[in-house]
Amino acid sequence: MTVADLMEDRVTLDGVLLKCNQNLQKARTDIDCMNARIAVERLASQSEPAEDAKRAAEFERNREQLRLSQDKQRQEQETKTKVDAYHLPLVPVEPTPSPAPAPDDGKGPALGRANP
Repeated sequence: MTVADLMEDRVTLDGVLLKCNQNLQKARTDIDCMNARIAVERLASQSEPAEDAKRAAEFERNREQLRLSQDKQRQEQETKTKVDAYHLPLVPVEPTPSPAPAPDDGKGPALGRANP
C-alpha cells in the first residue's frame, strides 16, 4: 500500500501498524510498515497546525473577554471616583491665622559685634 492510501484509510493504517508492532523484525524491513510510519508522521504534521490555530483562536477569544471585563471594571471605578464639583456640599471658609511672631530671647540686637 502507498502512503497516500494509508493516509486516506485510517482503518487499514491501524491494521498495518498493529501487524508491524507484533513482528518487530518485519517492521524494519517491510515496505508496508515503513509506509505506515510515514503516513502516521504526515497525519500528525497535518493535525498540529490545525491544533495550533484552534489554540490561538481560543487564546484570542479569552484575551478579548479579559480585556472587556477589565474595561468594565475600569469604567465602574472611574464612575465611583468621579467627583462632580457642582454637587459637592458647601463648607464655610475660615480665614487662616496669621503667623505668630518669632519668640524673643531677651538679649536684644547685638550691636557692635562682628560675626566670626
